Amino acid sequence: MNLSPKIENFVLHCGEMGSRWGFNRTIGQMVGLLVINEHPLTANQIAEALKISRGNVSMGIKELQSWQLVKVHHIPGDRKEYYAPNGTIWDLANKVFEERRKREIDPTLTLLRDQILDTANTPEEKYAQEQMQSIHDLLETVTKWSAELQRLTPEQLQSLMKLGSSVSKVIDLKDKLLKKS
Repeated sequence: MNLSPKIENFVLHCGEMGSRWGFNRTIGQMVGLLVINEHPLTANQIAEALKISRGNVSMGIKELQSWQLVKVHHIPGDRKEYYAPNGTIWDLANKVFEERRKREIDPTLTLLRDQILDTANTPEEKYAQEQMQSIHDLLETVTKWSAELQRLTPEQLQSLMKLGSSVSKVIDLKDKLLKKS
């Protein structure tokens, strides 16, 4: 399976972005390759396209399945397993956000709650707890807000994003009106 320069460039870029999304370069490349292919691919096709070992592909597929980003297709009469993205681009983005929340934010919130509930023994610990409370509150707010965003349809989310700076103008106007009251 040969990739055109345009497709190869995209796939390589997805690999570089993989570490920013929470997984390694090869898995990022696999996501990119699967997303831009119209038809599901076999593990051998993925290995050939990315010039990686079949074992590396198998490990990558398992990781992508743990993130719920890939699904298996079976073709009648063919014993091979074929792999495709598990949903639309929006679905994949939501799954990455959700998995990152579970893997990164939730454990941090748990640690912060435990530290905040523990009795402070010194003024330094009291100050540290106050700072941890601020971090906790911020993370809780962001988590609740992102959960609300994830409930929106792609069309609703696009509409919200198109509002852009208009939202801040409305909030500024609301604040000005409330101050006059």
